[in-house]
Amino acid sequence: MHRLLFDCWARPSWPLRLLWPVSKLYEVAVAGRRRYLSSRAQALSVPVIIVGNITWGGTGKTPLVLWLAQQLQAAGWQPGIISRGYGGTQRNPQRVAADANTARVGDEALMMARRLAGCVPVVVARRRTSAAQALIAQGCDVIISDDGLQ
Repeated sequence: MHRLLFDCWARPSWPLRLLWPVSKLYEVAVAGRRRYLSSRAQALSVPVIIVGNITWGGTGKTPLVLWLAQQLQAAGWQPGIISRGYGGTQRNPQRVAADANTARVGDEALMMARRLAGCVPVVVARRRTSAAQALIAQGCDVIISDDGLQ
């Protein structure tokens, strides 16, 4: 099977020719999504660091967010962390307290809030922009977006 796939990829073949129209449909869909997302983009008044990639869990994104927050704070910045609160039901921006309900804010956001012990605020919201604006209003001068590419 591996050899067949490699041969199809390495040389022009009929399976590749059959997939060409599908690739064009995908290209149109991606371009449309990019235009849609660009039309909704909002500039923020502070730098934003997005930690994320195309894979889901288990790649170390959240530990990196925690480390970045600690390093930025040690360097004199006032970082804040935004998250969608995966697994939680909270829609509007809410600062995550150490005793927050996991069902509302999600387990990763709660874990980050506990690990950072109130030194770095964590805000969850369905719209990351509104979470970032809430942190800026609280005095944060740099935003770290956990899993920001999902």
